[in-house]
Amino acid sequence: MRRVTHRAYAALMTTGQPEAASLPAPTTLVILVRHGTTPTTGRLLPGRAPGLGLSETGREQAERVAERLTARTIDALYSSPLQRTRETAQPTAERTGLPVAEDAGLIECDVGEWTGQALADLAKLPEWRTVQAEPEAFTFPGGESFVAMQERMVAALARVRDAHLGGTAVCFSHADPIRVALADALGTPLNRFQRISVDPCSVSVISYQDGRDPVVLMVNSSQASLADLTAS
Repeated sequence: MRRVTHRAYAALMTTGQPEAASLPAPTTLVILVRHGTTPTTGRLLPGRAPGLGLSETGREQAERVAERLTARTIDALYSSPLQRTRETAQPTAERTGLPVAEDAGLIECDVGEWTGQALADLAKLPEWRTVQAEPEAFTFPGGESFVAMQERMVAALARVRDAHLGGTAVCFSHADPIRVALADALGTPLNRFQRISVDPCSVSVISYQDGRDPVVLMVNSSQASLADLTAS
């Protein structure tokens, strides 16, 4: 597929050439990567607790995903401000020579008073059923709602998309923010976002084109090649 940057597209549209009118709008790919495994993955709800880095397994995952990502041309790297996402982004930054821009919109959900709690204990609470079955109605005690998380995550991806029209940008984030962003792109109700699985260091891809709904090209991929990935 011929790549057309936003600047080139705008210039061609103002030339008056007959073929310019039929030039398609540029397609932008946003690649979403969940951070790698940490020492608490699957046991605790970390939220935004500081100082949580990758485990040895997580560092190995970050190296593998960097190899996958750099099989194609990447224009920009973005990361949640938290340590575990920044550490996941680092191998890709080293391979590409690109800086990693931190975007607070990509950060994990603020789980408030539940930060650092054991998942097994939280699952016993009556509120846990609401988290699983009706997240649209839930706000973490002293923290953020799922609605607010989705709104700021979708807004963050819109900023990334608009900054790199016609290119490819990678965003390193967290499971739930990625899942709610995918739900929005798929047109899936927020109350059903729990049906989407996003594993550590998995890759999901959304394609954007002006005037069209977003297209989800990949979800929770740990092996598929990204080299020839294009919008259909």
